[in-house]
Amino acid sequence: MLNSHIPNDRTTAPANRSREAEGRLRVRIIAWITAISLLGDSMLYIVLPVYWQSFGLDALWQVGVLLSVNRFVRLPLNPLVGWLYGRMSKRSGVLAAAVLAFLTTAAYGALSGFAALLAARALWGAAWSLLRIGGYLTVLEAADDSNRGRLLGSYNGIIGVGSLVGMLAGGVLADTLGAGAVSLLLAAVMLAGVPLAWRYVPATADSRAGAAAAAESAGSPSAAKPALPRRPAALAPTPQAALVLASGLLTAVVFFGIYLGTMSRMIEAHMPAPGTLLVLGATLGAASLTGIVQAVRWAWSPLLSPRIGAWSDGPRGRLPVYLGSLALAAAALALLPLPLPFAAWLAVLMAAQLASTAITTLGDALAADAAAGAARVAFMTTFTTVVDVGAALGPLVGFALIGSLGLDGLYYACAGLLLLLIAAWAVHRSLRSRSPA
Repeated sequence: MLNSHIPNDRTTAPANRSREAEGRLRVRIIAWITAISLLGDSMLYIVLPVYWQSFGLDALWQVGVLLSVNRFVRLPLNPLVGWLYGRMSKRSGVLAAAVLAFLTTAAYGALSGFAALLAARALWGAAWSLLRIGGYLTVLEAADDSNRGRLLGSYNGIIGVGSLVGMLAGGVLADTLGAGAVSLLLAAVMLAGVPLAWRYVPATADSRAGAAAAAESAGSPSAAKPALPRRPAALAPTPQAALVLASGLLTAVVFFGIYLGTMSRMIEAHMPAPGTLLVLGATLGAASLTGIVQAVRWAWSPLLSPRIGAWSDGPRGRLPVYLGSLALAAAALALLPLPLPFAAWLAVLMAAQLASTAITTLGDALAADAAAGAARVAFMTTFTTVVDVGAALGPLVGFALIGSLGLDGLYYACAGLLLLLIAAWAVHRSLRSRSPA
């Protein structure tokens, strides 16, 4: 009888492997749904600045508003989406996002004028909030300390395929089919995300927060009463959690805001004398080269992101790899303003792209590490919002400072911000090592 209480390793090991395989499948499925849903947004970033008149716009400033409004919409929506995911199934959220992504991309091709496109872009912001937070929660459910980095790397890498295909389709097909036709074509492809969400995303709510609260209140006189909403732990984080949030904000300002927004101008400033580059008989300008550089980054992301994540899952932990990536990025951003030979300069630019890929995956993994227990939905919602704030503020801050600092000075300032972030993590690590266990 006593032996009946001893777990049988022969039966638990296959069960654990089965659960891990199911978790990996769920992460890949929601990543592919997200990648498919990104086709229209990625296409628009390439097509709209060139074919803005075809969309019924009257001025170039409207292009900037349309490409940024979705980020500002997400700021108030992210907390609401996090709250909703604690009360509805992930299938409902992801399915709604897939439908919204299809409708907004179809609107790019079917509708015309600033007001209609502004409404479509705002709806896309809501869809992205549902997709991103739903994806993070799926990874958190499927992962543990041994594989969290690898799963987040796989998730981000697959999403990169959607960005790559959307940009290439937009750049290549818009010239031949027209901007409206490309939008409708991609919208038709994006319908594939709807049956995937219905079939594979679980129809269960993220109930760990409620379960934890119920477990803590069990046995108390108030156990039978409905649990009151708790103040999200992310609003009063531990020092490490606060540093994770600060890192997400600053790296989003630097990479998603300033770096991406000014890359084409930096490339233009360092192009060879004629202002164009001849490659295999084709003449490339700064815009074309910027598109190629971005496409290369999204192409290597499915291969590199999971490996970087798995590397950070190792015995040395995530922080050394993260700090090394920040150091590489700081060095690259400090070198980019220098008048290097163009081939060497291009190599430095690709090093910055590599560092950006690593920092994105490792930052997400650090956030997932910090999210725990009943507060995990609140923390990941806060992290997503903080990153969106950085990405939204980055272009505004960057272009406001170019007038006083110049483009070169702006890049030096970004390198300095990353060095300050490294110093903050080093101090935190030193203090933790000195504190008693």
